This record gives sequence, C-alpha cells and structure tokens, in this order.
Amino acid sequence: MRKTPATPLHPVQPRQPSRDMLGLQQQLGDPDPRQRRLAARDLSHHAGAALALGQALAAETDASVREALFSSLATLASEAAVQGLLPLLRSEDAGLRNGAIEALSAMPQAVSPSIDRLLLDADPDVRIFTVNLLGELRHAAVPAWLARVLQQDTHVNVIAAALEVLAEVGSRAELPALRAARQRFDDDAFIQFAADLAISRIEAA
Repeated sequence: MRKTPATPLHPVQPRQPSRDMLGLQQQLGDPDPRQRRLAARDLSHHAGAALALGQALAAETDASVREALFSSLATLASEAAVQGLLPLLRSEDAGLRNGAIEALSAMPQAVSPSIDRLLLDADPDVRIFTVNLLGELRHAAVPAWLARVLQQDTHVNVIAAALEVLAEVGSRAELPALRAARQRFDDDAFIQFAADLAISRIEAA
C-alpha cells in the first residue's frame, strides 16, 4: 500500500512581543538587553510611557539600553518625561545624573517650570546639578535664574557652579549679582577668582 507523504512541519516561530504600549513596557524587563533596547526605542512613540521609561532607567545597567531610554524621554519632551528624569539628579550613579542632565537640556520648555523648585531644593548637590543643567539649557531665563542663585543661595559650592556658568552665558544685566556674590563671599579665594573671571569676560564682550 502506497504511503501518503507526510506533510512537512512548519518550524515553530518564537512568540513576538506585543508592540502596543503595554507590551513594550513589559518588554523593558526582558532579560535580553537587545529586546529592552528595542522596547525603549519604540516607546518614544507613546506619550504615556514616560513614567515607565524613567523607572526603567533607575534599574538599567546596560549602557546601550540606557542611551535608548534617555533618547526616548528626550524625544517625548513632555512634563511627564521631565518628572521621569528629575529623580535621577539624586542618583549616586554619575552616568545616570549626566544622562538626565543631557536629556533635560534637550527639552527647555518642558523642564523650565521645574527650575525654580530645583534651585530651592534642600540638597545642595541637586542645586549644583540644576546649575549644571542651566549651563546646557537653551532658555532665555537662564541668566536670570543664575543671578537669583547668586543672590539667594548660601552654599559656596552652588555659588561657585553658578559663577562658572555665568562666565559663559552672562550679560551686563548680571553684573550687580556677580559683584554682590563676590562681596558676600569675600573670605573665599576661589569665589573671588571665579567672580572676577565672570565679570571680566562679560565686561570685555
């Protein structure tokens, strides 16, 4: 009796992750960094994913995945993206802090409503990192924010950071604040030097 040829079996294809927002958010926890990176990249098209992207950053250790997460948050450039990034300014991981500053600097309109609060933060390190952010931020209010730091902050390292940035971005409008800071910290040699440098650069411009 003649046998009927067996029907060839189709190879079993691995189940592909869902590409909707929920599926992509779940994929951020995949053991494979390539899958996490793809999910991070694709979530840049979902405005509601900002919080999940920020939370993923806090736990992510792979550099390429981190880069994709930061890039997607910068692309979203929303208030939610800002709120997802701001906690990283308190991180002990310098890579996370610097990545957050870089991403935040790419969204000046979204981050600007948070600047006043950040400059009054109880942690002087957060205030310093905010001044560092202002050094990268393309926003018309940057010199005024820095002048306010010089007028109000009492921590010498915050003042020093603001002086360094104002030496690059300041104008004659900030000269009174620079001179006042120089006088207020007249016993600190570095503040004297940094203030004099900023003043001379502005006056020579």
